[in-house]
This record gives sequence, C-alpha cells and structure tokens, in this order.
Amino acid sequence: MIATYLQETERLRLRELSSEDAVFIVELLNTPGWLKYIGERNVKSEEQAKCYLFNGPIKSYRENGFGLWLVELKETQKPIGMCGILRRDYLEHPDIGFAFLPDFNGKGFAFEAAQSSLFYAKWILQHNTICAITLPGNEHSIKLLMKLGLSYIQPIHLPLTGEEVLLYRN
Repeated sequence: MIATYLQETERLRLRELSSEDAVFIVELLNTPGWLKYIGERNVKSEEQAKCYLFNGPIKSYRENGFGLWLVELKETQKPIGMCGILRRDYLEHPDIGFAFLPDFNGKGFAFEAAQSSLFYAKWILQHNTICAITLPGNEHSIKLLMKLGLSYIQPIHLPLTGEEVLLYRN
C-alpha cells in the first residue's frame, strides 16, 4: 500500500487506516489503557481487526469524509496510535478521539497528533466546533483536552450503556 498522509507534524504522520493495519489494531485495542478508558471491543484476531476497521474508521471516511487516523513516527513509519475526528449520533458536533500504545504515552505525541487533527478539522473540514468525551477518571485525557483548548461543559450519559462521560468543547 502506498500511504497518503493527511497530516504531518514535526515527528509524526497521520493517514487513513486500512485493512493492512489489522495487526497494529489488535495490539492497540488490547492495551490496558484502551480497555480501561475506551472499552472492550472483542478484537483479538486480524480478521476481527479488519471488521473493526471496515465498520469503524473506513466506514467513517466514506460516510463523513473523516475519521480516526493512524499515527506513525515520521522517522521509522512505526504505528504508535490513532487520532482523529469522529461523528457520533448523540453529539451535536464532531469530536476528537485518540489512543496510543503505552510506550508512546507521556512524550507529547498525543498532543502533537491531536493539535494537528484539530487544525485539520477547523481549516480543511470547516468544523469550527469540536467536542470530546472522556471518562471522569481519565486524568491524562482530561489534561490533554484542556491543553488543546477544550473546556469542560457537563457530564452526559451514553445512549446505549447509560455510562457517564464528561463532555468538552472548544
């Protein structure tokens, strides 16, 4: 596959995910942070990862023109996480999402990728308002959202599960 990069930062490249990223998706979706703060997706095999990709990010690209993007190190092309803009039925505006492999947390990569994604959302996609949701206990995400310039709005309950999350918006 020849990658088309949507965004580049000083250290990172962001591109659309494809079925060729299935091995990475299995790894990312089974990290302790993903399981604790995003939730079990029952993606344990490459085949399940391909279904996740086709029914999630790839479907979002087709339907919305945006979605979660693979984040890789510019220097080595190693995939380290996902970041991008999502469209959720229960939110008035698109929202930003991100998740990184544990070895790449705390190094500024999430901020770098999220800042680039917000720029893309505003200037390319023409979405001036972006939301974010996070669990109340996810202090790292809360700090990142505030550093990105998003403000806490209110708690909301997810439609399917009733789980309480915190809503942020720029």
